[in-house]
Amino acid sequence: MADISKEELEERVAIIHRFKALLEQQRGKFQEYLTVLEKQQDSITSENPDNLLAHTELEQQIVKNLSNLQKVIVPMKKLYNAGSAVTANASQEDAEIKKIQDDLSDLQSKVMKQNEINRDLLRVHIEQLRTQITNFKNPYKNNRSVYAAAQQQRVATLVQFDA
Repeated sequence: MADISKEELEERVAIIHRFKALLEQQRGKFQEYLTVLEKQQDSITSENPDNLLAHTELEQQIVKNLSNLQKVIVPMKKLYNAGSAVTANASQEDAEIKKIQDDLSDLQSKVMKQNEINRDLLRVHIEQLRTQITNFKNPYKNNRSVYAAAQQQRVATLVQFDA
């Protein structure tokens, strides 16, 4: 093992702590995302378009936050992997980071599953709406409009003037 300076050791420890904090923040966002998706499912089944719209907007914000967070995590993970800190409690920190990463993987799969459920529900709902629209009977279909009748009447072509 190569000897490292105190500054380098402190830098590695700081990287570990920052990486761990970012992963915990990401885990919180995924939990929030899963909650929104579950509530979105309720809005779909109860056919509440206002709540569905609100959940969709919230979902877009969370996805954007996750994307921004991921942009920070990727380089931090590279620093973490490259530096693999040599500290007294490195194995404890590594175990905590591994647990957070496992939790993240589990949450990601739950989010994907819930997202698929919501898409299927929406697909079914949209198909039902299309069927209702096609089966809709227009009560005015065979009635003649006042305007249509005026167009079909004969119109004089000659005007006679009396002098």
